[in-house]
Amino acid sequence: MEEITPVHAQGFFAVSEKGLVTQFVVFDYYDPEGYYGELVGDVEALEEELEALVESMQDFLDRERVLINGRRTRPRVVDADLGFRGTELRPFVTFLIQFEGEFRRGLNTYENWYEKEEAEYDFEAYWAFPPGSRVVEVAASGLWEILGEGRLLVIRVHRGEEVEGYEKIAFELP
Repeated sequence: MEEITPVHAQGFFAVSEKGLVTQFVVFDYYDPEGYYGELVGDVEALEEELEALVESMQDFLDRERVLINGRRTRPRVVDADLGFRGTELRPFVTFLIQFEGEFRRGLNTYENWYEKEEAEYDFEAYWAFPPGSRVVEVAASGLWEILGEGRLLVIRVHRGEEVEGYEKIAFELP
């Protein structure tokens, strides 16, 4: 298991008008020993591994401080899944994470404080806000752009970049 190397990650955030944020995070790995491939044949071992991954991700999230409109919210890992990109050497793990806050018409803010670090691999975060919404302010490491009539935010961080440990997204809801 020590040889498994993370190579890429993507996060997809779907924001609802009512304040629920549903997040899918996909981590891609290089697994030259085929550790994850071997687990597929053993249902019990696979379930144990997925439970351990959920616990590890939850521990990581518990160290973050997430605020929506100034009030603390706690992201929760709902589930995890394992898959492969064409070969057992290229596994990926998908996490389903949810959190919520109280949104209001007009200006809303999401803020997240986490550990400052150097990115070990490239990653992207895609935020999709409800129809009629508009992202008005972004403070995030890496490069970001607002698309889709102002309601889609894409953040890209490259391997080796400093990740500052703070994000802020201000957005307006109709």
